[in-house]
Amino acid sequence: MESVIGLVNRIQKACTVLGDYGDDRSLPTLWDSLPTIVVVGGQSSGKSSVLESMVGRDFLPRGSGEEIRPFCALFFAAAAAIVFDCWIVTRRPLVLQLYKTDQGQEEYAQFLHTGNKRYKDFSVVRREIEEETDRVTGKTKQISSLPINLSIYSPNVVNLTLIDLPGLTKVAVEGQPESIVREIENMVRSYVDKPNCIILAITPANQDVATSDAIKLAREVDPTGERTFGVLTKLDLMDRGTNALDVLDGRSYRLQHPWVGVVNRSQADINRNVDMIAARGREREFFATSPDYSHLASRMGSEYLAKLLSKQLEAVIKACIPGMMSLINKSIDDLEEELNHLGKPVAVDSGAQLYTILELCRAFDRIFKEHLDGGRPGGDRIYGVFDYQLPVALKKLPLDRHLSLQNVKKVVSEADGYQPHLIAPEQGYRRLIEGALNYFRGPAEASVDAVHFTLKELVRKSIGETKELKRFPTLQADIAAAAYEALERFRDDSKKTVLRMVDMESSYLTVDFFRKLPQEVEAGGNPAARTADRYTEGHFRRIASNVSSYVSMVSEMLRNNIPKAVVYCQVREAKQSLLDHFYVEVGKNEGEQLTRLLDEDPVLMKRREQCGRRLELCKAARNEIDSVLWAR
Repeated sequence: MESVIGLVNRIQKACTVLGDYGDDRSLPTLWDSLPTIVVVGGQSSGKSSVLESMVGRDFLPRGSGEEIRPFCALFFAAAAAIVFDCWIVTRRPLVLQLYKTDQGQEEYAQFLHTGNKRYKDFSVVRREIEEETDRVTGKTKQISSLPINLSIYSPNVVNLTLIDLPGLTKVAVEGQPESIVREIENMVRSYVDKPNCIILAITPANQDVATSDAIKLAREVDPTGERTFGVLTKLDLMDRGTNALDVLDGRSYRLQHPWVGVVNRSQADINRNVDMIAARGREREFFATSPDYSHLASRMGSEYLAKLLSKQLEAVIKACIPGMMSLINKSIDDLEEELNHLGKPVAVDSGAQLYTILELCRAFDRIFKEHLDGGRPGGDRIYGVFDYQLPVALKKLPLDRHLSLQNVKKVVSEADGYQPHLIAPEQGYRRLIEGALNYFRGPAEASVDAVHFTLKELVRKSIGETKELKRFPTLQADIAAAAYEALERFRDDSKKTVLRMVDMESSYLTVDFFRKLPQEVEAGGNPAARTADRYTEGHFRRIASNVSSYVSMVSEMLRNNIPKAVVYCQVREAKQSLLDHFYVEVGKNEGEQLTRLLDEDPVLMKRREQCGRRLELCKAARNEIDSVLWAR
């Protein structure tokens, strides 16, 4: 029994240390799956007195009314037990672990937040609860879900897990916000709704059980009464001649488990500091000597209640262990997957930071090359520039207008000046060819720009697809800027190259092409006739046709060579040296400059830390359960 209750104790304590106490639903939680006994009741129902009676010590903060009664979580544990007690005065859960020790050993308490410091004066324990509460909530009367962890080692406790929640109330007292009523109810419901929760419903004997806040709530969430234990307090305060046998015997409100009656210290006893152990003796005497309840004495009192609950809790824990293991294993898988997506924490050493930056750059570069080489989509758009856009642009050049009869005649005539050409209009030919080839500069430049735009788009996509980079927006921006700057250089070089290719065709014409053209020979070989023919329309048409044939030949060559130049100057360089300049510059950085590049989104950093702590909790819980199962 001690091992399984201790198992819950250790897991619940780890939950508190690692931040899992049911307030963050965005992460897998073990808190909600742990079997617990929740103490529910209205204010002034005697909940805290029941708990103190089972603990055997007067250590909980008290005030002049229930509105200042703390709410805390008590964890009873001998080889491990847990008790939660939740009081409005402290306004946050107090996780109290009670460890049963051998008779004669000295009692002492320890808080989780003060380490191994031992408290032997329990009035100091009370003060520490109040001060630790104020540290988180201030001096307001708000409530907080952040627990306080306290362990008490004593021979006078039993191993048990209880959660005492704030007393249900319908009206906010002075100094409390109106929302406190709803906040308390929401907190209570968040516990009692859980299927692994055992409800300890506290009801005063001098109140009609039908109007009990605890019973009303228990009836809503546990209509069959399988999870509910009823406790009747203040039996000694009932009017003379009356008793609570109808309730204790289950006739007024039947539960699956028997009702238990308790007699706690009165307010006068508290004021006189009546010893808790002595109060237990008086409680036993009350039931043993009461004419109404003596036949029930063997199953009445706080000591019997603690043993009953301990046995029930053990059974529930044993039944829940398979489900808890399944939940823990799934949570570990989910958390590891998310942490893998979030990436490892950033190193603080400059050398390690530089290595991380270079690794991230290489990851981006690898994806960028996959786009170009066909492993990812996008590189085919560059081929589309050469296979479709360039040929279409070349075909749309206004060469027909440039080589129209009117323009040819004009260019040829102007080229000869005041003297007509004697044999062939060489200057006219050259001017017509140079003018035609000048049109090719536009498609050449457009091809360079189209490939440049595609490469920039692939850089943008590659950065977005490099999941490791998503953590570092500053590094993303710097890599993008460096890549775009490099692409600009490649574009400039490529543009110069393709324009030179066009200019080279204009600067030196292929003579053999014209030598192979049919010669203008008139029948009879009359020179006068040939001279006269030089000024006919047929003559100019032949010139236009010859120039058109030459320009077509050059167009075909440029159509083949422009892609080669563009690929060599832009695509090849982007694959081989896109981030070379960035590598040189980042290698010069140190300290704060490297840290700036690896400056993560604070939200992401917080999420990684939360997932890491929750994963640590889940693995620790799995180890705890495994150790108990193997030991059995």
